Amino acid sequence: MTDCVLIMQPEQPNGYQHQRALQDSGDSISELQEWRPVAYRKCTDTLWLLLFCLFWAGLMFISGYAVVAGAAERLVLGYDSFGNICGRKNTPVEGANLSGLDMTNKKYVFFLNSCSLEIQSLRISSLSLCVSSCPQEQLNSLEDLQSFARNNGSFLCIYNLNVSNYTLNPKAAQLCPTLPVPPSKSFPLFNRCVPQNPECYSKYASVLISMVNEMDVFHRILSGILAGRDTVIGLSVLALAFSLILVLAFRFIQTLLIHTLIALVVFGLLFISGVLWWLHYDYRNDPSTELETEKENVKFLLGYAVFSTIVTVVLLSLIFVLRKRLQFAVQLFRIVDKIIGRIPFLLFQPLWTFLILTVFWVFWVAVLLSLGTAGTAESTSGGQVEYRALSGICYMAWYHFVGLLWTSEFILACQQMVIAGAVVTCYFNRNKNNPSPHPVLSSISVLFCYHLGTAVKGSFLITILRIPRIVLLYLYNILNQKKNAKCLFSCCFCCVCCPESCLRYFNQHAYTTTAINGTNFCTSAKDAVCILARNSAKLASISCLGDFLLFLGKTFVSQSNKLTEGQNHRSTTPFQDNEDGTELQPMT
Repeated sequence: MTDCVLIMQPEQPNGYQHQRALQDSGDSISELQEWRPVAYRKCTDTLWLLLFCLFWAGLMFISGYAVVAGAAERLVLGYDSFGNICGRKNTPVEGANLSGLDMTNKKYVFFLNSCSLEIQSLRISSLSLCVSSCPQEQLNSLEDLQSFARNNGSFLCIYNLNVSNYTLNPKAAQLCPTLPVPPSKSFPLFNRCVPQNPECYSKYASVLISMVNEMDVFHRILSGILAGRDTVIGLSVLALAFSLILVLAFRFIQTLLIHTLIALVVFGLLFISGVLWWLHYDYRNDPSTELETEKENVKFLLGYAVFSTIVTVVLLSLIFVLRKRLQFAVQLFRIVDKIIGRIPFLLFQPLWTFLILTVFWVFWVAVLLSLGTAGTAESTSGGQVEYRALSGICYMAWYHFVGLLWTSEFILACQQMVIAGAVVTCYFNRNKNNPSPHPVLSSISVLFCYHLGTAVKGSFLITILRIPRIVLLYLYNILNQKKNAKCLFSCCFCCVCCPESCLRYFNQHAYTTTAINGTNFCTSAKDAVCILARNSAKLASISCLGDFLLFLGKTFVSQSNKLTEGQNHRSTTPFQDNEDGTELQPMT
């Protein structure tokens, strides 16, 4: 929103209108234009909108093909290692003796080694069976497996192993699940026996969700989330509360809050620099400093002190030079405050965008998983069944992936244009007695009637720059063991990310210009670049100060959460039970 106000503000000191003068190098020709929301608009970038519709027609074809050729029931109901879909009758597969069984009463997928699942060639290495019920209690021996099968009618060993031979067959250890079998439970709409042991559950979920070889990072993240989900939810709510408090503070006490934040930063940097220099002086003059490690620490303290001093001097110089521009930043926040006061629904616009993105991502993942199940059943040497992907699926998956990037960027571009249109409507309306009744809805209608093609073109340019970065990321993950490759890919990342960041920045201003003048993307981008270039000094100072103040606000919110989390940890008991539950020991 601040970018929308910035591009309208510099050229209009009276806050109402401004003119632009475009001069050619050879001719002193100037074109005067009044920057006001046009009353009569026309459709912009129509060909790009048509191209996007054709692209989405291809996505719909892929979605329909995935539904027809894919086996969605295999995904929903689950299937065993022998090609049998759980919960229904099956047709036999040639070469697989245990295929084609009637699994009507066996609705749940059970993995024989659920606590140590591994991925090999994009397949789960553990055998899976269809069972009628999941074990609710831990089974520690073959006798427990036999008793569970007789009492519940759920057979956890290979189908051709009779229940009476569970304890007699010498190969029962290979044909039955790995002992001990953890207690498991099936969730609604997920017909799998999910282990309830936290360690097994995190490994099980990491394999089913990520389907990658390196699971350690996901394992730790998932374990941490499961262990502290209440804390995560509480801190999220607290962060939202602090953010609202900060927004209200910026609304009512802009000048005092801005000066207070800057003063805290200045005194904080001076304090840190003073402490570092004092520690360096104290350690350097300490006669007991004789070890090499202590001398190295003195050098490090000197380096930190010099760096902190340079940062402090640079920041103080910038604040002194830009002290007159500080009032412009205050004015900017006042304008944003007035706009939010008139259009409070702008605060909820990111929420609606997130919900729309979530719906699209769910649809995209469902189509992708359906594409993954589009294959033919083939038997392997061990009597198991594998599904071979059909020809052309790989190209469809890449097309589907580009659709993910382009559509996601298009949705974000629509959000930016809706915000820009609402801000423009409110900013240029100087009649307080007759404000626009529904600026957000009006902006949405203007977007859908006239400027969807502009959003399509801007999002397509971002997509073109994102594809190489994702390809580089994929190659980096493959070659991450080589140091030379890391340096090379780091340079390539910088070369790709910098143009993308610049394009995103100019896209925002181009969308704002389109919302004002109703011009197409290229014309809006040219006008935005011209006005940014002519007011570069003023815009840079105001933007830097505004971004710096917003950064301080975000730091305040994050540090408040961190302090709250630390108090919660200190308030908990510092002891925990041993595994046998007989003695309390301090937690490490």
